[in-house]
Amino acid sequence: MSDELRAGIIGAGFIGMVHAHAVRAAGGIVRRAAASTPERSLDAAGRLGAEGAAATAEELIDAEDVDVVHICAPNSRHAELALRAIAAGKHLICEKPLAVHLEGARRLAEAAARADVVATVPFVYRFYPTVREARVRLAAGEGGPLRLVHGSYLQDWQAAGAPAGWRGEPGEGGEIRAFIDIGVHWCDLVEFVSGQRIARLVADITDGGRQSSVQFRTDGGAAGSVVVSQVSPGRKNRLAFSLETHELSYSFNQEEPETLTIGGVDETRHLQRGAGAAGRLSVLPPGHPQGYQDCFNAFVSDSYAAIGGDQPEGLPGFDDGVRAAALTHAVGESARVGRWVEVPS
Repeated sequence: MSDELRAGIIGAGFIGMVHAHAVRAAGGIVRRAAASTPERSLDAAGRLGAEGAAATAEELIDAEDVDVVHICAPNSRHAELALRAIAAGKHLICEKPLAVHLEGARRLAEAAARADVVATVPFVYRFYPTVREARVRLAAGEGGPLRLVHGSYLQDWQAAGAPAGWRGEPGEGGEIRAFIDIGVHWCDLVEFVSGQRIARLVADITDGGRQSSVQFRTDGGAAGSVVVSQVSPGRKNRLAFSLETHELSYSFNQEEPETLTIGGVDETRHLQRGAGAAGRLSVLPPGHPQGYQDCFNAFVSDSYAAIGGDQPEGLPGFDDGVRAAALTHAVGESARVGRWVEVPS
């Protein structure tokens, strides 16, 4: 393997472009790109700025000049492509879900561990500096025990009936599409920040899977709820949470990520990015807004650092992908049977 990591990106949609930018920001090079046909692969290579195209995803994975594989293909292809990459001894970054079923996700995590490859999942909202600040303060017990968790993840791209594309197909998780697409991001972020896991839940899925509401209890005893929707007019990408202790609340909104609001009975503070635990991920001076691409850059940089032997704190791996699959399984099961269920371990 060369000192400069050589990436291959499978899939050339919006998220493939984000990966390509992040590879370069991390000091890597986009060696090859692949899409659904050889012709689309050539087009993908041009749009992603790759040095070359692979006729198929399998050809890209097997290429000797690719060190790390980025899987940005439709959901139903994640598992097969990830397994092939692991078998080839390649490090990999795989978009969620790892697989459309829980057992498939577990098999992938086990295979990656046996092969001793670095395998990560882009739960990139963890990389907002203000999110890290909230995590540190809650871990220190500031404000007392956590007792209430609530929030939402709202988008509107389906509100006007826009085609869902492959996301709407049953084999892609279409029957629970909003939760599998964005709800797992909210759950990962809240569990990461709070240090507690969702243990039991009851879910309702409506509008053909485009809306979900989930009530839950954590393993630490906190009560919680979340609304997930891709049909909420005017909400472009509003991921928001409030974590409430006995004395303080910690509130974050991804559309306004430069501020962490810390509420108290007598005083509410708006903590700006750049202070305290937020420092490592603050790549620009305060007042110069950072956003989603910066989070993705930090995630890929930490993934590549792990390939080099480092152990970055908070890097989401395939175990976190399995966790997302377990939550998705529980939400689907609860909606089907109409009662509270335990989240599989």
